[in-house]
Amino acid sequence: MIQRPRGTRDLLPPESRLWQAVEAVAREVFGSFGGEEIRTPVFEPTELFVRSVGETTDIVHKEMYTFPDRKGRSLTLRPEGTAGVARAWLENRLGDRTQPLRMYYIGPMFRYERMQHGRYRQFSQIGLEIVGADTPLADAELLAAMHEFFLRLGFADLEIHLNNLGDPEDRARYQDVIRAALEPRRSELCADCQRRLDENPLRVLDCKVPSCQVAAADVPALDDVAGDASRQHVARVEAHLERLGIPYVRNRRLVRGLDYYLRTVFEVVSPQLGTNAVLCGGGRYDRLIADLGGPAVPGVGFAIGEDRLIEVLPARFRDVALARPAVYLVPLGEAAGAAVLELARGWVREGVPVEVEITGRSLKAALKRADRDGFRVVAMLGDDELAARTVTVRDLAAASQTSVPFTAMPAFWRDLPAASARREAERP
Repeated sequence: MIQRPRGTRDLLPPESRLWQAVEAVAREVFGSFGGEEIRTPVFEPTELFVRSVGETTDIVHKEMYTFPDRKGRSLTLRPEGTAGVARAWLENRLGDRTQPLRMYYIGPMFRYERMQHGRYRQFSQIGLEIVGADTPLADAELLAAMHEFFLRLGFADLEIHLNNLGDPEDRARYQDVIRAALEPRRSELCADCQRRLDENPLRVLDCKVPSCQVAAADVPALDDVAGDASRQHVARVEAHLERLGIPYVRNRRLVRGLDYYLRTVFEVVSPQLGTNAVLCGGGRYDRLIADLGGPAVPGVGFAIGEDRLIEVLPARFRDVALARPAVYLVPLGEAAGAAVLELARGWVREGVPVEVEITGRSLKAALKRADRDGFRVVAMLGDDELAARTVTVRDLAAASQTSVPFTAMPAFWRDLPAASARREAERP
């Protein structure tokens, strides 16, 4: 039997409903903040990620899926989304449009990395980018959209960690500070961090190996050596968040794992997964497009790890998303069986989702199936109902039964969410 590759998985019903529901919230929230969807290729020229993400990062150094095409050109399955958005902005002359542009994406990413809980080699990200605005207000708007997204999903305990990564000039000085602090403790670092100390010392601070974290604990924070411009920028972002009532903590050890970030950087962690499991991360990248050969265009964005997010969804959102979103239409008798598809098609055209019983189950078996699979409503069509042009509707959630004319079913269905909300409010 052929099996899926290691690090991938099949998303099966009913779990796929959770993904659809989360992505619908993302489109609604980010669209309400002015965002529009962008879809970039799942593979790009390898040079794009080497130049943007950074040649010495773990992603480029050992995690990318890179391969030659038939003409020998090096291509890479995208390990993250921002670089592709920047390339698309430049190639498609999006600078000719009114700035800033707010663009969101939803799709698969690929990294060859060690398997662990909530992490896969093919994974999905939901991202939002604001390109063309360099103000702290842009950072704050991005964080507000992110915060609203998580609130709509029902989260109340997520932690936003925020830090100042300085400007590239600050980072060059900071690398010398890190080397001076850690060179005497080189032997305490893991093999990767010993290499990082030579190639890109900032990455040592992002290492999750406990011994490396202990060794780096006394390294001064980057904010201590950052220039006034970056400090003032991040301070104004924090002031906007406080005005909005969005809780955050200043994490002076936060650096993120991509080389294009500067000034504002942030992560969202879930207490359920631990502080090392990041649900969302992002920051400002004002020099990324210039590094790709374009003009100096500012940008700020984030990406949400959808796989991990699905694992920790609040129970209330999960329960609603997994509910069977259809009328289960059960024909009883030969005449009803002949007419049932015509009736179902008419309801579908009126916006009513319908799943027809097509296997010939008895009413008793159909009701058992409806209860087992989480249907809210069962519509029964027998000879008497067919003659009267009605269906007998059993609302399983309310434990009630009523007769509904064919033509009234769309209105009955649309009223169900309101009726459900009223019953929920009336519970003790």
